[in-house]
Amino acid sequence: MKPAPFRYFAPSTLQEALDLLAEHGDAAKVLAGGQSLTPMMNFRLVTPAILIDLNPISELSFIREQDGHLVIGAMARQRHLERDPRVAAYAPLIAETMPFVAHPQIRNRGTVGGSLAHADPAAELPAVMIALDAEFKLSSQKGERQVRAADFFIGLFTTALDPTELLTEITLPTRMPRTGHAFQEVSRRHGDFALAGVATTVALDEQGACRDARIVYLGLGMRPIAADAAAKQMIGAMPTAEAIQHVANAVDAEIEPSTDIHASAEFRRHLARVLTRRALESAIARARVGAGSPRPGLGGTTPPLRELKDL
Repeated sequence: MKPAPFRYFAPSTLQEALDLLAEHGDAAKVLAGGQSLTPMMNFRLVTPAILIDLNPISELSFIREQDGHLVIGAMARQRHLERDPRVAAYAPLIAETMPFVAHPQIRNRGTVGGSLAHADPAAELPAVMIALDAEFKLSSQKGERQVRAADFFIGLFTTALDPTELLTEITLPTRMPRTGHAFQEVSRRHGDFALAGVATTVALDEQGACRDARIVYLGLGMRPIAADAAAKQMIGAMPTAEAIQHVANAVDAEIEPSTDIHASAEFRRHLARVLTRRALESAIARARVGAGSPRPGLGGTTPPLRELKDL
């Protein structure tokens, strides 16, 4: 298969890329890692007249600690997130999730921003970013705006990005002590898209009661689904086995699974209940032993990230 004809641009700065988007708008597609866009173009599922390659823009490829937050450039490779010690310290949920994302060859080229902007409802990173309450910087020729991850994903492959905007940075808030995390998914083979998956974070108070909880699903709707009503049932309660099972059962009302050749909606609902219970148990256990405290001494800024072959 070959893509339809297109004009190719490789800007070297963010401003050049934003100028091109402002000029061409809906006619343009942005190339980041290319792990989703390139096959879609080869099958002519998308036929952009203009292709804007972001790979030469080194200013978008970084991971740094800034004012107590972890900030990730949109062109940071997924493999870098998997291996960077700051990610493991400040956002261990991401480090735990990354090995579930496709295969190493894909993660070598796939970018954080590319996966988020693609907004596949079965992808891991969108659900994880909502669970972490991440904030996205969207940039255009007119300026910048901040959008919470929970408000970024609108529907199937649809986000809050305007045609002239780029997702340029992801900011993760400071984690508080006694916060635990967990990620669970089920797929037919490792690296396949998940039949169902869940990302969780749980924060406990000094008495051991739950003071905050987030439960976010992938593969169970047209976008990542945050089970806010079920999570609220945990607030203020002691996280007993009975309470956890009650929450796992309650999520059934918030998910929207479908039936396809891989699994039935009923089986996906069953998976959601089982994975929720397992994830909450793991997150609570980690919170109880202080797994949520960031490790000190990992501040600083990395230079533009090198390709994996250079590491």
